[in-house]
Amino acid sequence: MTEPLLFTAAPVFTVDGEVRGELARDLLRLEVEEATDGLKTLAARFVAFGPERGSGEERLLYLEGDALDFGQPIAVALGPPEGARTVFVGAISALEAAFAEAREPQVVVFAEDRLMDLRMTRRMRTFRDSTDAEIAEAVAAEHGLTARVDAPGPRYDAVQQWNQSDLAFLRERARLLAAEVWVEGEELFFQGRDRRRATELTLVRGNELIAVELRADLAHQRTAVRVSGYDAADRAVIDEEAGAEAIQAEIAGGRTGPSILERAFGARVSYRVRQVPLRSSEAADWARAEMLRRARGFVQVSAVTRGTPDLVVGSRVRLERVGAPFDGDGYAVTRVCHTYDLEQGHRTRFEAERPTLAEAAS
Repeated sequence: MTEPLLFTAAPVFTVDGEVRGELARDLLRLEVEEATDGLKTLAARFVAFGPERGSGEERLLYLEGDALDFGQPIAVALGPPEGARTVFVGAISALEAAFAEAREPQVVVFAEDRLMDLRMTRRMRTFRDSTDAEIAEAVAAEHGLTARVDAPGPRYDAVQQWNQSDLAFLRERARLLAAEVWVEGEELFFQGRDRRRATELTLVRGNELIAVELRADLAHQRTAVRVSGYDAADRAVIDEEAGAEAIQAEIAGGRTGPSILERAFGARVSYRVRQVPLRSSEAADWARAEMLRRARGFVQVSAVTRGTPDLVVGSRVRLERVGAPFDGDGYAVTRVCHTYDLEQGHRTRFEAERPTLAEAAS
């Protein structure tokens, strides 16, 4: 069967387990956004005046808790009927009414995924003799979530959560290991990027890809990262370094940021000083994670597609017809924003990064 070249499929809203067709009817604009640090959010703007469901009488809608109310589960699916994907599952956290002269009333609904529970829980406590993976497991259990952790790291004598939300605390622990945090259903993920499983797509400029900007930037590249401290137990100086070898396991050819930097400007070493390690194992893991973070972000992409519901944070993307240095595989999606409005239909804006440029032609 021949597939249509273009389609416009309105989002499907499910509230409290029930499909609500009037929400698609009254929708003006939808935004669903997510990044690598977790917490997927939704903002949906509706015309708030029209026929009441069941009676046909016209009145002000969506402000009396009959269709939308605080804490209600809400899900949104996007895409053609044969390939729709649920792009958001969460709970309503805010309602906004907007009135202006010569314009019909509008209501804006805001929602967040299950990580909202972690964002709204603030604590002061100490974890003893724990790894970051074990800490993530403990936090997940406290919120009734199943932990899916896969982020190797050191074991700490003590880790303090000092007047932080559980989400901010997990994000901080993840950053130390170059890990990512997200939730799917009732599962909390705390994993390194190389262990994250997501969709694989090819996007072609002039076809699915309708706008794209790409930059290879040496500003934040380094040839090495060093972390220093003092081991009081062994009475020894801690001095660990991670170099360009940290990124080699994630690439299959091409020119990395550290290698281009060294050839163009010489050695440039960064010192990480915000956290003070108490053991060499901590310093080594932190240095490697910081080197990975910098090297992975050498090539940055900001792009728009005609609406790609399969594009999620963590997707592996191949770009074509974007210039020889930038063409090819290896892009990891770091931010996604699905939008829908009456003018453009479904659009997907995303950011991605890659640690390499293609080899220069000889």
